[in-house]
Amino acid sequence: MVVIMKQGYTRQELEHAIAEMERGGVKVMVSHGSESTILGAEGNAANIDIERMQALPGVERVMRVSEPYKKANRKYHPDDSIIQAAPGVLVGGKKLAVFAGPCSVESEEQITAIAQAVKEDGACALRGGAFKPRTSPYSFQGMGYAGLDLLEKARAATGLPVVTELMSTDDIDYFAEHVDVIQVGARNMQNFDLLKRLGKVDKPILLKRGLSATIEEWIMSAEYILAGGNEKVILCERGVRTFETFTRNTLDLSAVLAVKKQTHLPVMVDPSHASGQAWMVERLSLAAIAAGCDGLIIEVHNDPVHALCDGQQSITPAQFRSLMEKAATVAACVGREV
Repeated sequence: MVVIMKQGYTRQELEHAIAEMERGGVKVMVSHGSESTILGAEGNAANIDIERMQALPGVERVMRVSEPYKKANRKYHPDDSIIQAAPGVLVGGKKLAVFAGPCSVESEEQITAIAQAVKEDGACALRGGAFKPRTSPYSFQGMGYAGLDLLEKARAATGLPVVTELMSTDDIDYFAEHVDVIQVGARNMQNFDLLKRLGKVDKPILLKRGLSATIEEWIMSAEYILAGGNEKVILCERGVRTFETFTRNTLDLSAVLAVKKQTHLPVMVDPSHASGQAWMVERLSLAAIAAGCDGLIIEVHNDPVHALCDGQQSITPAQFRSLMEKAATVAACVGREV
């Protein structure tokens, strides 16, 4: 249930409405938007008399909400959320956020050089994998904690905040101390123990869509984090599994529009994992901007041919520079900037 207060309501009217909802056995979430104040019922609202609520002074209207997610629901929180990924780095709002870097950290020289290159061309954060979930147990699994150390060195050298993937609940405390944005990968989107623990962490969480997840399942995973108290959630569309095999996955740009209609959370797009092919990354990035995404996550490597992980989908620093120049033009067409 959602209760929308009238413009100019009094404090007493607000408190009366909240008390009436609480008498119905629910917890009340209060969202003060730019144009309205909304009271959201968290729990079973069946015992609340809608007609009685509607008659209260200060109440504009009352609506039933059918969606199972509450804290992520735009009806409860009509204004877009803007998440601070790091001091001076925002995801949401007019300016698009661009996270760029290699699929995996390979050496100090490699990660620092790439960080410097992408920063010069407009990236606001460095993405790089230290722990790598791979389909084959024989593939490169990442450098682990040594890779995290190198990401910290690259951050110290460039000032770029670090975005990297967490795979185990055992590492949450370490990540919370050493990482700026914690990424939950597609394979862990429904690792509910992990999501619950991240709900208690005061860090931005980048939640990627699962390989075959519906939009509702994806939002419900975000709800786990939000319900735990962590409201710093950024969603990321990275392609879903379909019958098509030409690309690694199928980029679902309609999901960007659908999720932004349903939720207040910012949505980024990962064209690298979606396509699996470097030559597609630029055009898919531009299409994502036109579709209304709030940012991009792009794999950039200084030597893709010899990359230890996903070199075929990584673009070079020179290609990243070209992409960013075109991105600025497209962003201006839809009222955004890079």
